Amino acid sequence: MRERVRGRARRLVPGTRKGRRLLPATRKGQRRLAQGVMLACVLALAPATWLHTSTSGGVRTVADVPARDVAVVFGAGLWKGRPTPYLAHRLDAAAELYRTGKVKVVLVTGDNSRADYDEPDAMRAYLVQRGVPGGRIVSDYAGFDTWDSCVRAKRIFGVDRAVLVTQGFHIRRALALCRAAGVDSYGVGVAEPRDGVWYYGAVRELGAAGKAAADVVLRPDPVFLGRQETGVREALASAG
Repeated sequence: MRERVRGRARRLVPGTRKGRRLLPATRKGQRRLAQGVMLACVLALAPATWLHTSTSGGVRTVADVPARDVAVVFGAGLWKGRPTPYLAHRLDAAAELYRTGKVKVVLVTGDNSRADYDEPDAMRAYLVQRGVPGGRIVSDYAGFDTWDSCVRAKRIFGVDRAVLVTQGFHIRRALALCRAAGVDSYGVGVAEPRDGVWYYGAVRELGAAGKAAADVVLRPDPVFLGRQETGVREALASAG
């Protein structure tokens, strides 16, 4: 009986599950597996590396960013109809750029895909409360993602040069995409405490870097392109 039990029993060893081997049995197979894992890691990190190297020197602060006519502020969500803290910090930076004469017009770009969610109008109201004249704020209601916002800034609103305003973990992707769309850009990366939202955003950027690389290569049209808008040109004319 004891021999029969031993014969039926299957002892689990490292690299096996229910008696089936999960890892290659030979050194050559294990070496190839390790090389494959390393290659996969390199490919996964390649887009993030490209973002970092391609935007070198483009990330500045509110104090040292070169002057541009237009600041582009990317949406970052609403809470009960008002900007989230992260979006509010972006808008605070844009208001400071306007007050110090670094920019003349602020283009707010965000999501207004449904009637009960209007990022650009909430962003406009916030800026007006902080002293930016309404006539110097232009709204893009179809900035559904970073690529769409950059392409629309160039093709719809005629923005050739801009200061981009967003959080530090997002600014390099915004810079790379806007430059690829034809907007000569510098970026202001707004600092944030390292809270859960910050870590979520930083991790999310690793995946978003791959989409950014695909956008630059494939250059898709925005979800909504539409006709050209004269708002930025008119705001700049009023600014003299």
